[in-house]
Amino acid sequence: MSFTHDLKEKLLPVWQQNHTHPFVEELGQGTLDKEKFRYFMVQDYLYLVQYAKLFAVGAVKAEDVETMGAFAKVMDVTMNEEMSLHRQYAKKFGITEQELEQAEPAPTTLAYTRYMLHEGQNGGLAELLAAVLPCMWSYAEIGRKLSTWPGALEHELYGEWVQMYSDDEFQQLADWGISMLDRTAENKPEAEKRKIENIFLTTTRFEYLFWDMAYRLEGWPQT
Repeated sequence: MSFTHDLKEKLLPVWQQNHTHPFVEELGQGTLDKEKFRYFMVQDYLYLVQYAKLFAVGAVKAEDVETMGAFAKVMDVTMNEEMSLHRQYAKKFGITEQELEQAEPAPTTLAYTRYMLHEGQNGGLAELLAAVLPCMWSYAEIGRKLSTWPGALEHELYGEWVQMYSDDEFQQLADWGISMLDRTAENKPEAEKRKIENIFLTTTRFEYLFWDMAYRLEGWPQT
């Protein structure tokens, strides 16, 4: 049994909460409030900007050319494919590129991305992968799950999102992240494995908070 499989099984109650959050289920059913999804799109764009930086950090920390190239490729896909699709899709909701670039991160977005960057910059490759993997892995699973729900792929507002994250290319990206974490954590001492597990748990919890933030339309206190 692999390190990541054990990790996911150990954290399964938390992991499943992300899959069953009302935001996710209403998105799949096509009943999600449009304003909640609009809010999510803006905050998710801000998240992706910081998320992409971690793959640049991964390329710097890589100890061989092949791994360096893999991280560079994932950064390229994130920056030039996923974010491009994000900008195009955002137009459906009346979100301009200017709004995306000038938006302010919500408290949860700021806390989540700062935590990821801190762990990615200060740890090794295993810590970095533990910080980013819950996002790509859970989105791949959620996209695949929702793609089986009646009408989810064809929904006029949310179908493109389901298509994007159930796509084979995104599934392969998640598989890459899983295998990379297995490889980098394989021979770590138990104390280091516990640290990696804790990072993975923390960002899994942040995934839940991110869905919840969008569902509640979280904002900063007014001054």
